[in-house]
Amino acid sequence: IPEMGGTETKITVEGRAYPALITETGDTLILVDLDDISITANRSFASNDDYLKYQKFRNYAAKVYPYAKEAIRIFRELEYASQHMSKKERKKKIAELEDQLTKEFEEPLKNLTKLQGKIMIKMIEKETGQPIYNLIKDLKGGFKAFYWNTFSKLYSYDLKEGYVKGQYPILDAVLQDFDVSYRIEN
Repeated sequence: IPEMGGTETKITVEGRAYPALITETGDTLILVDLDDISITANRSFASNDDYLKYQKFRNYAAKVYPYAKEAIRIFRELEYASQHMSKKERKKKIAELEDQLTKEFEEPLKNLTKLQGKIMIKMIEKETGQPIYNLIKDLKGGFKAFYWNTFSKLYSYDLKEGYVKGQYPILDAVLQDFDVSYRIEN
């Protein structure tokens, strides 16, 4: 920002380096990229019960957010890599990821409530634009997808349903607050 005058430098905050500008008066301005910032209007609710439900969903979403974010990252990287892999290499890569994910996430995910699990699934479905059933079918095959869909029905969830904007307005508001997108960058 030449018009401001001053000296360009780097500032480290919590282990991350950011470009900064030290002005002629000695003030330090950290320069940040605001591309990933989303600003929304204050939410209004029809009743106090709706507000409390929103708060509950938001707390649950905050708990499952890291798992949904990691799932999207792995899905996007696998999607990108599989475009350049043979079917055999792709299967091997999926098996490796499955083992890694089982070791890392099996215990924490076992402790989720049904609602927390549903919120996580909706986060993933919203980002990928397709039902979890289709993702499982593409990655693990039709039989596994059928098995998991049948199993999920024991917990009142249909993996074929997918995310439908407007179906659950309070959930839509919560999901708007959490960005689980992942971009592949060279």
